[in-house]
Amino acid sequence: MLHEQIKNGIKEAMMAHDALKLKAFRAMSAAFTNELVAKNKKPQEMLKDEEALAVINRLAKQRKDSIEQFKKGNREDLVKEEQAELSILETYLPKMMSKGDIEKVAKAKKAELAITDATKKGMLMSAVMKELKGKADGTLVKEVVDSLF
Repeated sequence: MLHEQIKNGIKEAMMAHDALKLKAFRAMSAAFTNELVAKNKKPQEMLKDEEALAVINRLAKQRKDSIEQFKKGNREDLVKEEQAELSILETYLPKMMSKGDIEKVAKAKKAELAITDATKKGMLMSAVMKELKGKADGTLVKEVVDSLF
C-alpha cells in the first residue's frame, strides 16, 4: 500500500539522515492526513492507492508551479530544492504519456465524437482527459487538443 510505503519512508529517511527525502515524505504524509480529514475519516486510517496517487499528483503539480514562480523571481536555490522534492514525488507517480501517445488518443476521440469545429474543443478536451485520467499531464493534453484545430 502506497500510504504505508510513505510512512515507512519517513523512518528510513530519518535513519539515513536524508533531510531532503524526509521533508518530501513528511509533506506527503501531511497531505494524506489532510485528505483523510477532508473525507471525514480518522487521521490514523490509510488512503487507498488511487487516493494517495491523486494527493501525490497534486503535490507534484504544486512543486511544478513553485519552480516556475521561483524561476521568475531568480531564486535558483529554491528552484533546486523544489526540483529535488519533485523528483522524489515523481518516483511514486505512474509514468506520464508522451505527446505522441496523447495525440493518437486525441485524434481517435475527435473522430469517434465526430468533432469538426473548434467550438466543440471543450467537449473533446473533457473526453480525452476522462480517458487519460492520471496517465497524462493536463497542460500537455490541452496543447495537443489545441493543435488539432
